[in-house]
Amino acid sequence: MSDTTTRIPDVSTAGDKPAAYRVLARKYRPKDFSDLMVGQEPMVRTLTNAFNTGRIAQAYMLTGVRGVGKTTTARILARALNYKTETNDRPSIDLSIPGEHCQAIMEGRHVDVIEMDAASHTGIDDIREIIEQVRYRPVSARYKVYIIDEVHMLSTQAFNGLLKTLEEPPEHVKFIFATTEIRKVPITVLSRCQRFDLRRIAASDLVGLFTTILGKEGVPAEPEALAMIARAAEGSARDGLSLLDQAIAHGAGAVETAAVRTMLGLADRARIVDLFEHIARGDVSAALDEFARQYEAGASPSVVLTDLADFTHLVTKLKFVPSAAEDPSLSEAERQRGAEFSGAIAVSTLSRLWQMLLKGIAETEASSRPAGAAEMVLIRLAHAAHLPAPEEAARRLMDLSSSGGGAPAGSHGGGPGTGGERMMTQAVSSNLGSGAHHPPAPQAVLGGPQASLRVGVPLLRAVPAAREAEPHSLGQVETRPAPAPSARPAARDDQAGNGVAVRNAADLAELCAKHRDIVLKTNVRKFVRVVRIEPGRIEMNLPEDAPKTLVADLQRRLEEWTGRRWMVILSREPGEKTLVEQETDAQEQLLTDARADPDVAAILARFPGARIADVRIRTPDPEANDEMPAAPATAESAEGDILPGDDVLPEDEF
Repeated sequence: MSDTTTRIPDVSTAGDKPAAYRVLARKYRPKDFSDLMVGQEPMVRTLTNAFNTGRIAQAYMLTGVRGVGKTTTARILARALNYKTETNDRPSIDLSIPGEHCQAIMEGRHVDVIEMDAASHTGIDDIREIIEQVRYRPVSARYKVYIIDEVHMLSTQAFNGLLKTLEEPPEHVKFIFATTEIRKVPITVLSRCQRFDLRRIAASDLVGLFTTILGKEGVPAEPEALAMIARAAEGSARDGLSLLDQAIAHGAGAVETAAVRTMLGLADRARIVDLFEHIARGDVSAALDEFARQYEAGASPSVVLTDLADFTHLVTKLKFVPSAAEDPSLSEAERQRGAEFSGAIAVSTLSRLWQMLLKGIAETEASSRPAGAAEMVLIRLAHAAHLPAPEEAARRLMDLSSSGGGAPAGSHGGGPGTGGERMMTQAVSSNLGSGAHHPPAPQAVLGGPQASLRVGVPLLRAVPAAREAEPHSLGQVETRPAPAPSARPAARDDQAGNGVAVRNAADLAELCAKHRDIVLKTNVRKFVRVVRIEPGRIEMNLPEDAPKTLVADLQRRLEEWTGRRWMVILSREPGEKTLVEQETDAQEQLLTDARADPDVAAILARFPGARIADVRIRTPDPEANDEMPAAPATAESAEGDILPGDDVLPEDEF
């Protein structure tokens, strides 16, 4: 920045009273396009070429995040349009010599440069006033310039009223709009303006700006402290200068790293790197201890996770762009150790840590206990640091399956005769691929304010000796030979092009689930009443509340999934019940059967207010029934199951 163009001289008031203090954001506000070169070079270059060739637009649209200089740019542009000196009487980009109107325009008091805040002047009446005034020529300047800030706040009627004047304004009128929400501005307005996107200012440019200003102010500063402020500003020069003002006051006339860290509630960047190292090694205890020390030092839990995510991003970026380490906003610890981590940690691991941190930051910010939430995030991160990637896990599982590897007998601990080792839940057995299919047995689940009992088959069964050595861990699942093909040849006409049979509504729902179309599956289960299904043809009845596009969606999906043409026809015949209705009827029948059971009826009579909440089907194993005799019922059955064949407990034992 040029000292002659950026510094505003102190103006003394009456007597010896000093002038009021002006914050750095106002004191060093850019005065010409040379100051705007900090981060906005493309826009300055475009305007320079336009002014030199005389191709001056009738309206400009300036957009960008808060604090990048939209309003300041609008004033500089108005100054350039009305630039006039003793030797120059034409619009100019070179504003090194103050012109006749420059001071008044930059102070916002020129009669021909009208500034309006659209946030407080949103109606058509305000725009109508502008339309009535544009017919009059400027009082003293070359152009009458209207600067409308936050233009996206205008109402629809106001935008419509401005369109005609904006498209064909008088030659002495120019419009300059500024907005942070460019998507809210109608395209009809955007098409009539030259648009300039003011980009975020890089952290390195902000550090240079802060260094220049502090040099003029005579304030000592530590480079790492300026880097912290630049990162916290997030590309906004105004926010950065406001934080710099605060840091000077906080440090009693100096900008020091420790004071800035305390002021912003930041964690030590070197300690963030240490925390990342503990997580990468999977050392949960060390990670929690380091987080606790940072939290006690005043660091916010969400800020710690955010800094951790920033360092994860840096390590990943250094893996592909080593020159990123030259960023002046980085500390020496981040620069050196980040490069070391980038060569030692896989991209898949870094990507997994990044995704988990993004989710964890949101959880921590929304939690009523942010410190505890942050610790849980760190535990998950450390646990997942050494997990294999999904493709690696799948490859290992295929290798184990192809080699037929399994756990040795007795690997689960305990002797073969230990009763505890010979008992397992039927649900776990089925998940481990026992492959047994047996007739279902009903089980009633009783629930209510005074009772919660189950009546049905036992959940525990004896494990046959031959199965004791079966592996139960992932990657050690026993491989079984494929079943022999059926002797009956499948009718080709009964199957779709890819071999998938569609015979009823259940097959339709299963096909939707297979292709993960949950919406279509839900609609099929809830609304489709099948009349008849033939190869390539479905006739069905739909209720009035069914989605209007269900027929077309079902036909399109069937053709896509099966590779053949389908006709989906609506029929007036009632058809069979929907899958949801069938399941409801089946559940009601089970409830009716359970109520008729004498044991259940006795329990309901013994416990007033008890009710049958659900009826579930269990699949018993006949081998288990042969090897393990029925255990006698005990008082613990009140929390578990009553074994079949036992009488209901006597009244005095309830």
